[in-house]
Order: sequence, then structure tokens, then C-alpha cells
Amino acid sequence: MRFVYPAHLHSTGSDEIVVSFRDLPECLTSGRNEAEALAEATDALEEAIAGRIVDGNPIPSPSARRAGEHRVAVPPAMAAKAALVLAFRDSGLSRLAFARQLGVDDKVVRRMLDPRHATAANRLHKALRQLGRELVVESTAA
Repeated sequence: MRFVYPAHLHSTGSDEIVVSFRDLPECLTSGRNEAEALAEATDALEEAIAGRIVDGNPIPSPSARRAGEHRVAVPPAMAAKAALVLAFRDSGLSRLAFARQLGVDDKVVRRMLDPRHATAANRLHKALRQLGRELVVESTAA
């Protein structure tokens, strides 16, 4: 899944631009101008995804962008964590069973699935491969 979500920008008329995401209604932020609003949107989007991971809530697939919407990408580290969480949830494995497959302690898997704990990209890549998924990093024009 590509973790790039469509964002709607709305000017309030009071030197504020509000950003909302229809796929993640809890994700709302603002800035004084478009550039600041979009920068804040990236942070808000990262927090919304982390919150869904922590709460055990679904992480929706991004909708197609509509006319006038902007695309906002989840930061790479959080996108990789979200991809692992989704693959792990789909697998039906317990953390202990997944740890055994990876040849690591259960604590390592717990940290890998924790959006607040830094995990090396290579470790996430290996874990995703174990679950039959591939971690791909893509660079596109903004």
C-alpha cells in the first residue's frame, strides 16, 4: 500500500488554512499559509497513523485524490511501521509465533510493532518479507 493520502485545504479567512483528510477524519491541522499547513499536515498524518496503530484501529487505504486536493505522504519510518502492522494483523500470527519465525525475542517484535519505537529499515524489511510483503521506497515529484 502507498501511504499517500488526499488532503483538503480550506481557508478560514483569518490567516489560517485548515487541512483535513477524508480517509482519517480525526486528522485535522492548520497553518498560516499553504506551505506551513502542508508541513503540519505531514506531522498530523503521522500522528493519526500512530494513534490507529496504538489503539488497534484499522489503517485505511488512501482514497483517490479528487480535484483540488493535495497529496500528503506519511513519513517513511511511520509508513514502514504501518505496513508491518497491517501485514502482521493480516497474518493472524501471535507476537510470539512471529518472533520465533524471525529468530528474535518477543520484545523485539513488540518494539517493531510500536509506532513510537525506532526500528531500522532493514529490520522492518526483513520482517515484512517474512510475512510475504515487500518494503519499497519511492521518490516522486511533490
